[in-house]
Amino acid sequence: MSRPQGTIAPILTPFENDGRIARDLWISHAKWVLSQGAHFLSPFGTTGEALSLSLSERMQALEWLVQAGISPTRMMPGTGVTALPETIELSKHAVGLGCAGVMVLPSFFYTAAGDNGQARYYSELIERVANPALKMILYHIPQNSGVPVSPALTARLSAAFPETVVAYKDSAGDWNNTAAVIAAAPDVAVFPSSEAQLTKGLASGAAGCISATVNLNAAAIRALYDATMAGKDVTEADAAIKSFRKVIQDAGLIPAMKAMLAVRSGDTRWLNLRAPHENATLEHGKALLTALGPSADHIGRS
Repeated sequence: MSRPQGTIAPILTPFENDGRIARDLWISHAKWVLSQGAHFLSPFGTTGEALSLSLSERMQALEWLVQAGISPTRMMPGTGVTALPETIELSKHAVGLGCAGVMVLPSFFYTAAGDNGQARYYSELIERVANPALKMILYHIPQNSGVPVSPALTARLSAAFPETVVAYKDSAGDWNNTAAVIAAAPDVAVFPSSEAQLTKGLASGAAGCISATVNLNAAAIRALYDATMAGKDVTEADAAIKSFRKVIQDAGLIPAMKAMLAVRSGDTRWLNLRAPHENATLEHGKALLTALGPSADHIGRS
């Protein structure tokens, strides 16, 4: 995988009632999302509550997926945290397992560090992982991290590490930034905010989407991707996936999706979120499933 393409699910992390990761639900959900058509999984993204998980939990849970028979070549886990030594540890672990790539936040909190500081952070990370198998997705989500990954920084890192810095995940929702990254770093695979920008993105040289709602709507999003790439008329399908996305996004992505899975599976462990989030409710899930109607009939079914 020199340049990733397609539909990628930053998978939800299910928890036991005592707060531990629910291994059985974690594995079964990952397999279901892949069976629905997602090209890749990205464990430990924002949707997976990654920054509420310890390093040891993240490494163990990634190993569980591999042990369950999911090919690491289908996984691009999030490995970015504020401390460089810990990002190195997570990234080395993922590369050592054979993962297709790692998705890395900029080092946040020190928001005045600017592009020069972030260039140092990413450069030292690449140099200290010291493995040619490392493929990196830069993760831009400034509304959460407080720190952007600018088009100029992306171009700089692509030029310095052309075989390593292969992709960019834009979660800001600002198409102007997405377009600027595509223009500034043409060798980088750019993934716009969600499937709501999938068709526009593909027409403009983007690579697909890394989107929370691939957790629940992978088959429809994959079908839209395939049809768009084949040059077919996707007007109706595009409108349908945008409508599906809006219902869930407006309801709060993580608790909304977990609530729906709890209702459909009958397993109330799906209602558990890690602090500082509040837990989801069955009532919320039922209301959302009613609102989505037949477009949600596939959820929870193999």
